[in-house]
Amino acid sequence: MQHPATVSVIMAVYNTPFHLVKRAIDSVLNQTFQDFNLIIIDDGSDHDPYNRIINYAEKNKQKITYLHHENCGQAESVNIGILQSKSKYITMLDSDDEYQPHHLESCIKEMKQADLIASTTQTVVDKEEDYYVPDKYDRTTSVHVDDCILFATLFGKKEIFTKLKFHNSYAADAHFYERAAEQYNVRKVNLRTYIYYRNNPNSICAKIKQENFVLVA
Repeated sequence: MQHPATVSVIMAVYNTPFHLVKRAIDSVLNQTFQDFNLIIIDDGSDHDPYNRIINYAEKNKQKITYLHHENCGQAESVNIGILQSKSKYITMLDSDDEYQPHHLESCIKEMKQADLIASTTQTVVDKEEDYYVPDKYDRTTSVHVDDCILFATLFGKKEIFTKLKFHNSYAADAHFYERAAEQYNVRKVNLRTYIYYRNNPNSICAKIKQENFVLVA
């Protein structure tokens, strides 16, 4: 009987261009730490008529589980993925980002001192202002990404994710981290092994920034 992987990587996908999804998948498959499984939750995508994502997952079925359901949002999709996991640790990856090859290995080392971590990122931007995202308390003001809890950099014990779950709201990652801090040992660490593409004009943060710019202009 095959033992569960040590780490489950949960990736929710919704109409992300295939070349970006493939980049994300490949970055997981090429990790120095190989005791993982990747759970892809397709949140009702309808922009992949040739089923390229599911076909690519099938080619790597030893490492990848692919599930598809009707659109319900990223938070609920990730919660569903967590329920599918049998691993000791859970982490995430946004479908338009990627890991450096030693990301999982680096996160595992941090678990000697924490139950849950969030990390800084290698942030890719086109302009300086892209380093700033809407503040969770006041979306008309901005904070630097290094001062935020970023959803996909969370890495921790499965029991935390199972117990607390994600809520479908802006800054759900920060709220999750704060709730976890009330019960567990949590740490913000400076790894920069997660590559965060902030130069994507279709990202949630970019859209919120644009909406708030219109409101205050």
